[in-house]
Amino acid sequence: MSGTPTSPVEPSQAPEPAPAKKPSLKSIIQENGALSVMLAVVFVNLVGFGLVVPLLPFFAKSLEAQIWQVTLMFAAYSFGQFFAEPFWGSLSDKIGRKPVLVVTTAMNALFYLALAFAPTIWWAIFIRFFNGIGSGNVSTIQSYVSDMSEPHQKAGRMSLIGAAFSLGFIIGPVIGGFLAHEEDGVAGFRLPLFVAAGMAATAAIGVLLYVKESRKRTTSAPPVNLRQTFMMVRKDPILVRIILTTLCYMAAFAGLESTFGLWADARYGWQAREVGLVFLGIGVAAAVMQVYLTRRLVRRFGETRVLAGGLVVFGLGFILQSFNNLAPLVTPIVMLAATGQAVVFATISALISLNAPPERQGAVLGLNMAAGATARIIGPIAAGFLFSITTDAPLWFGAVMCLVAAFLALKVEKAGQNRLSA
Repeated sequence: MSGTPTSPVEPSQAPEPAPAKKPSLKSIIQENGALSVMLAVVFVNLVGFGLVVPLLPFFAKSLEAQIWQVTLMFAAYSFGQFFAEPFWGSLSDKIGRKPVLVVTTAMNALFYLALAFAPTIWWAIFIRFFNGIGSGNVSTIQSYVSDMSEPHQKAGRMSLIGAAFSLGFIIGPVIGGFLAHEEDGVAGFRLPLFVAAGMAATAAIGVLLYVKESRKRTTSAPPVNLRQTFMMVRKDPILVRIILTTLCYMAAFAGLESTFGLWADARYGWQAREVGLVFLGIGVAAAVMQVYLTRRLVRRFGETRVLAGGLVVFGLGFILQSFNNLAPLVTPIVMLAATGQAVVFATISALISLNAPPERQGAVLGLNMAAGATARIIGPIAAGFLFSITTDAPLWFGAVMCLVAAFLALKVEKAGQNRLSA
């Protein structure tokens, strides 16, 4: 990656008349109290989420689940998000961001509690579907941050939201790994699920009491209509390529997420605690990348090139892991891949918020998350099937999907240049 792009899809790169002092993370948060509150809410919520995810394969095995049922549990969650993200995103355009965030975070608390008492794997799959509906609020969070940001601030602030996600993954998996007691069967996973429910409830209360509404209730926003949003995006060469990029890269990520515990167990005999520590490494690498480097890279190279480069690094991590036979190298390789994956969230969100019509911003971000949810359905199912053939096959699947996503990301820049010259 070199040079300075001039694509119209990346107005944050336009040359400024005079050099400006680069804002620090502290100054960004201090200048907007609402942003700091939202970062705190996202962090608390993601601690609960990160606490549960590494445990799910082992929780499912305690319910005597087969491999395909483990990956189906991940897919069911994403199936719920598929319906929820565009709906909540569009609804937040109309009634405001705050009520949507209160309802969805409260739903998370309820369904974490329900999961703790799931009597069978099929009940767990059913509950995870509704948990996905409650968790389908990422597009609303992104819209909230976009509401508060100038165009040149969007990528940087989206990276802060990504950092809050990553910090949640630093703390959550470690807590979950130490609270879980696999030797006690299903009951051994109840305490971490109770803690996750408490985190979600705390986030809901935080939104209710401290988050200021960023968008007034309006009757001018388009009604919640997925078909109209889809048709609008399909005709836009920039937005359609961005969403296809999400579809490909998220399939790779979801496939890894759903089979990593099974892979680590088969390769090295690892259990929930060891897997939780790997997720700690993912969170550390991603947080450092998002807090300190993403904004600098975007200013120098532009959103699309940073996106493509991150996807290549993410894919390289899959390839290196497939050739690795040493347990001590697993975490460093995963951390390398995480540095690439970390820039994807912020750059995709920024590109959509810069190119979507303001009155449909939540809807388009929701559609993008629905594409991600679709990938989270396809990815675990494909990875689970491939894992049953050979343990390393999901890694090769992830590598291929990342390279396809990188190619699509470069096409976004070309589409922007074509639009400028038209």
